[in-house]
Amino acid sequence: MNICMVSSESVPFSKSGGLADVVGALSTALASLGEDVRVVLPLYGSVDASSFLEVPVIGELSLLDSEEQVSFCQTNLNGVAYYFLRHPFFTERKGIYGDTSFTPYADNLRRYTLLNKGALFLCKELDWKVDIMHCHDWTCGFLPYLLKTEKDKFFHDTKSLMTIHNLAYQGEFSRLELLCCDVLPDDRMFSGNASSKRTNMLRTGLVFADKLTTVSPTYAREIQTKEYGCNLEGLLSERAHDLTGIINGIDYEEWNPQTDPFMNHHFSANQQKGKALTKAELQAEFGLEVDESIPLFSMISRLAEQKGFVELLEGSPCALEEMLQTHAMQMIIVGTGDHALEKKLVEIGQRHDNLSVNILFSNRAAHLLEAGSDFFLMPSRYEPCGLNQLYSLRYGTLPVARRTGGLADSILDLDENPEAGTGILFDSMTGRGILEAVERALHWGSKGKKTMQAIRTRCKHWDSTWERSARSYRSIYESSIRGK
Repeated sequence: MNICMVSSESVPFSKSGGLADVVGALSTALASLGEDVRVVLPLYGSVDASSFLEVPVIGELSLLDSEEQVSFCQTNLNGVAYYFLRHPFFTERKGIYGDTSFTPYADNLRRYTLLNKGALFLCKELDWKVDIMHCHDWTCGFLPYLLKTEKDKFFHDTKSLMTIHNLAYQGEFSRLELLCCDVLPDDRMFSGNASSKRTNMLRTGLVFADKLTTVSPTYAREIQTKEYGCNLEGLLSERAHDLTGIINGIDYEEWNPQTDPFMNHHFSANQQKGKALTKAELQAEFGLEVDESIPLFSMISRLAEQKGFVELLEGSPCALEEMLQTHAMQMIIVGTGDHALEKKLVEIGQRHDNLSVNILFSNRAAHLLEAGSDFFLMPSRYEPCGLNQLYSLRYGTLPVARRTGGLADSILDLDENPEAGTGILFDSMTGRGILEAVERALHWGSKGKKTMQAIRTRCKHWDSTWERSARSYRSIYESSIRGK
């Protein structure tokens, strides 16, 4: 099967978030299953292309007021061919979507329309007949529409699949900007009504793609409701028969407690002594009392409303303070984000010896916290898939999470299923709900080493491989090709 992935980012070349991890890992997993996978990406100024090979393809792609010349270069990694579209829109800028996460480039509609057109142009120039055009998130939303309106018979049998990684990001622009893209307008490409009508790249993809996926079964159901649908719930409900939720996997080589290079003491499901030693090192490094018997919770997160920090910190005393004051426990928080949340966390940390607040981004800290903690707290308002709970399971760290999105699909609640449970799930998105979930976790921790080791062993046996996810995607591809 010939599969063309098109995305605005992919590891190890460009990354702003989890989308990049998914594209790189899924492509590799599909290639390992014997599929011909090629990825089309922009060549950003931050990408080192010195070792890439030139592709003998140069083309003129139309925008309304110009013909934009594009060229391509290529590299191969893990059985996957990566093609990079070269144009000043991308090469002359270091950022992906903007110079910072808060200042998107004003011409993003034109930039990513060029990527969409460039992907089709490249496949045709390479004479590579694509079975599935896999389009990732809003930046590739025009691709399914361009395929549907393409009159060239070269793409007659090509099917498209649109993956929603986070419905909150839709790529909305003014109607007039669409004129600059030289794309034939269709009423279904717009969101809003009358004077508020706007070009919506993600909506376009959701209307015209042959199949739709998102990153967990629960999130697939949630986005069909008003609460989570971001004004697209009606469209998604209409296309429910074409929408499938497939939970992401994780890189088992990077996240492996038996070989993790950030750890001094490795461990496995059968030999867990290294976890206790890692916990002691973690407590010492982050300024906490070194005591194996004290339950250690951790949070590694963007400090934002979505992640539950407002509910965790509102009130006096807030839920975080109440749990620290009432229970013999420790907490390590690592992350950056909203400055008001950062400030409040630091203030609380200064008042409590059993809380370590660290305003930083550190891959090393992320690995050590997953490895050495007893529990991992994820009180998210919504979480399309989530990765930290999967890392936690891999390291035998029990996740304590809100029952939403991928969290609900990857954690079995211990109270509901004591024999198979792997963590704690809660429903109430309040400070009280978070506190009660932590107290339930502490109750399970009080049952002793034997019980906890049995739970940790179950956690480590949870299948979070990308091969599982890749087989599910391949099944969707095959059904799309068959027209089912």
